[in-house]
Amino acid sequence: MIIRVRQAAAACALGAALTACGAPAAPRAAHPAPTATRATPSRPPTLAPGPTGLTPVFSNGPRTDGRTVALTFDADMTADEGARAARGERFDNPQLIATLRALKVPATVFMTGRWADEYPLQARSIDRDPLFEIANHSYSHYAFTGDCYGLPTVPEDRMRADVERAYAAFRRAGVTDAMPYFRFPGGCYDRTALKALTPTGVTAVQWDVVSGDAFATDSDAVARQVLEGVRPGSVVVMHCTRSAAPATERAVRRIVPELRAKGYRFVKVSQLIRSAGEQR
Repeated sequence: MIIRVRQAAAACALGAALTACGAPAAPRAAHPAPTATRATPSRPPTLAPGPTGLTPVFSNGPRTDGRTVALTFDADMTADEGARAARGERFDNPQLIATLRALKVPATVFMTGRWADEYPLQARSIDRDPLFEIANHSYSHYAFTGDCYGLPTVPEDRMRADVERAYAAFRRAGVTDAMPYFRFPGGCYDRTALKALTPTGVTAVQWDVVSGDAFATDSDAVARQVLEGVRPGSVVVMHCTRSAAPATERAVRRIVPELRAKGYRFVKVSQLIRSAGEQR
């Protein structure tokens, strides 16, 4: 969701649900548990904590490493939205994932643990498809700072537990390959939040291109915003929920061929982080 380290970011705060799903695909080899060490051939790449020991923050890959771009999709569902799901509100978007598969577009899905509890078969399907990788978007989708787009707030002493609870939910759903990456709900974070998450070993992943797809109905406007913002190494934040981002799938059908025509290659966030680590 929206970048905010006391920086601005466009209105992308979906306090509701954002998701992905689709038919099962071939299994991937499982990665070890999240770690804060630098990349090795057997581990997902992460960034090392900074000199002050805070959780590292990644917003984009190298600008000089070819025309690569990562599409990311926030699968949001807050901890208290079960009643809405029970009444029939859909926090998934199977057609979006089907389109990404049809277009052969790698992508990173930042999933809340609450969503994985609601849609375990879909979470497992995404995890087993080598096109995709699942990363952590908290369990509750509550904010890690105050004043974050109206989201409830996680107390400082519960921040680490909320992240770990999401990984536990992934395991319950049968996800064996969750990445050691974390996206703050609403994109809101501060020094306190970064310090609280240091023991988890995650790399915080933000973005440099806001799609504006949250609650948007004009797919062409979403596509234009992405196409105008992408640069080599960009991380694009989008959403995949039927109820809160209804135009995203149509926008993707325009974005992908136009970026490919400009020479861009789609990669997952892990590939951008690996490239960044190699250039340090």
